[in-house]
Amino acid sequence: MTTQKPQVQMFFDEPTNTFSYVVRDPDSRACAIVDSVLDFDYAAGRTDVQSADAIIDYIRTNDLSVEWILETHVHADHLSASPYLHEKLGGQTGIGAHIIEVQDIFGKAFNAGTEFARDGSQFDHLFREGDTFRIGGLEGRVLHTPGHTPACLTYVIGDAAFVGDTLFMPDYGTARCDFPGGDARTLYHSIQKVLSLPPETRLFLCHDYKAPGREEYVCETTVAEQKASNVHVHDGISEDDFVSMRRERDATLGMPRLILPSVQVNMRAGHMPPAEDNGQVYLKVPLNLF
Repeated sequence: MTTQKPQVQMFFDEPTNTFSYVVRDPDSRACAIVDSVLDFDYAAGRTDVQSADAIIDYIRTNDLSVEWILETHVHADHLSASPYLHEKLGGQTGIGAHIIEVQDIFGKAFNAGTEFARDGSQFDHLFREGDTFRIGGLEGRVLHTPGHTPACLTYVIGDAAFVGDTLFMPDYGTARCDFPGGDARTLYHSIQKVLSLPPETRLFLCHDYKAPGREEYVCETTVAEQKASNVHVHDGISEDDFVSMRRERDATLGMPRLILPSVQVNMRAGHMPPAEDNGQVYLKVPLNLF
């Protein structure tokens, strides 16, 4: 049986080093959007939709039909544009079923109150390990790949896999595991699940930070390349060695610049918190918590 080969269009948001994707069925108008970005000026507290509009322009120019708006996880480094894209283009929103764990952790951290449902109901569909979905004639399947967060997913669509933050380019390594609910040992096993896909599988990353000596941002690698040369987890690296490295490295990392606004918004499927009694929407900054 010939492996399906989706067409993948990348969009890059350099301020957050984030890749978003439109995944197309080559034999129909159907597509999906993966890991969109809502532009956010933190200093001004102002959002913009320039990045999302670039995706909308591409979809409309190519007369595509959006069937899914997918999140690989609750991002801690950028805000999702999912509600805006859903309003303009339709499509079902989806994320991993373990979102309820993330919502519980951060609902408490931000004292979100009883108005904030912690059951994933902000999304249209909650995916579990082994679930399948369709983008036109393409079949997608879901791998639960926690470790960075409890709800991380990898979407395998034909010969392409969208891995979120689980893996970076081979010269940069792997995701951090020190956020609430993260675990380095769990990440190791999730990575092995991804690396057991066929060697030629195209892996599309959520971020790139240009490892020292590399001048260009890169969004795509393969299973074979990761197994051969990922600086953190190539073939021959033991689970214990990986866990030790990851824990030591994570202890040196600062928090992502946009983690506080991002998590508050993304745990709500990209929606802002409800307006307060003066009609204004606010994001919280919990002091001395993280």
